[in-house]
Amino acid sequence: MIITIKEVTTKKELKAFVHFPNALYKGNPYYVPQIETMDRDTLNPTKNHAFEVCEGKYWLAYDERGKVVGRVAGIINRSYNEKTGEKICRFGWIDFIDNPEVSKALMQTVEQYAKEQGMDVVNGPMGFLEFDAAGILVEGFDQLPTAYGKYNAPYYEKHLLDLGYTKDVDFVEYRIIVPEVIPERYARMASLVAIKNDLHEAPITCRADIAPYIDSLFKCLNSAYSELHGFSELTPGQCEDLKKQFLGNINVDYLSIVLDAEDQVVGFGLALPSLANAMQKANGSLFPLGWLHILNALKQNDTIDLLLIAIDEKYKNKGVNAIIFDKFARGIKKNGIQYIESTRELEDNTSVQNLWHYLEHHLTKRARTYIKRI
Repeated sequence: MIITIKEVTTKKELKAFVHFPNALYKGNPYYVPQIETMDRDTLNPTKNHAFEVCEGKYWLAYDERGKVVGRVAGIINRSYNEKTGEKICRFGWIDFIDNPEVSKALMQTVEQYAKEQGMDVVNGPMGFLEFDAAGILVEGFDQLPTAYGKYNAPYYEKHLLDLGYTKDVDFVEYRIIVPEVIPERYARMASLVAIKNDLHEAPITCRADIAPYIDSLFKCLNSAYSELHGFSELTPGQCEDLKKQFLGNINVDYLSIVLDAEDQVVGFGLALPSLANAMQKANGSLFPLGWLHILNALKQNDTIDLLLIAIDEKYKNKGVNAIIFDKFARGIKKNGIQYIESTRELEDNTSVQNLWHYLEHHLTKRARTYIKRI
């Protein structure tokens, strides 16, 4: 097979770049198409504040007939590199047919770009920021992805290993079965932690109640995630992007904001009803009916995706997670939720995983990032 790699430079090529996985996995029952207009906005420097600290290029692979057979992005997050003192080029948005010539051509292109930019390491799959999907699925090919995950075929890992890439980190996901009666110990623990540390829940009854805490939530997030793998501090512009992404979809039953005695935010947690089935029905587009499928999923669902939990550094390991989960538990009971999906978390994140200790839970998916020195 003769492979041609071409950099994405036009709107038409960007559309092809975004559409490729939706075509590659058409009909696959475990693939969830991304909304293509939203993906294009993420990759557009004029619409994504991640480009305040990042730069990137995208490439498509074509066969001899001119058909797209693969794609990849090369990304340099300057803020993260400055924080770590390393020269890392990320690769992301990688998809390809099961042909080693295609994956080789794509990754050699990223590696050449990395060398031209003075980088020493290629690492991924990762996005611009922590909130872009990271990792290649290596376990759980018979499961639907959660909010921060994506599906890929089993052959991806072998291609990368054959190209000299080795494991960097693993992300895991758990499916938690909600019992008819949530153990009383969760509410008891939440009460004890709150009394001991003089903490309380913010009085959130509708979305309008969130507004006074928004800036403090992002400050807490930056503090909590400061040492997390792949995380760089969010800029004001990036915070605005995240507000637009999540605020309109928030169900306050699945939002917990924990305050100290001075009403300062010390931690928060956010979950959303699962959108996997709705996005499959939307098939990559909000119109004509995609938005309706998503709206219905937000209102009626038996599953929630646990998006994130952030605890300020000063309150780490003090049990604040228990207060957050207690709030979720009340929302779960109110709305008849049967399953909780933990989105991709580092495999050694025991502080969150310990929350499920007294509930039936199963590790359902594992994703992996890879690294190579060049």
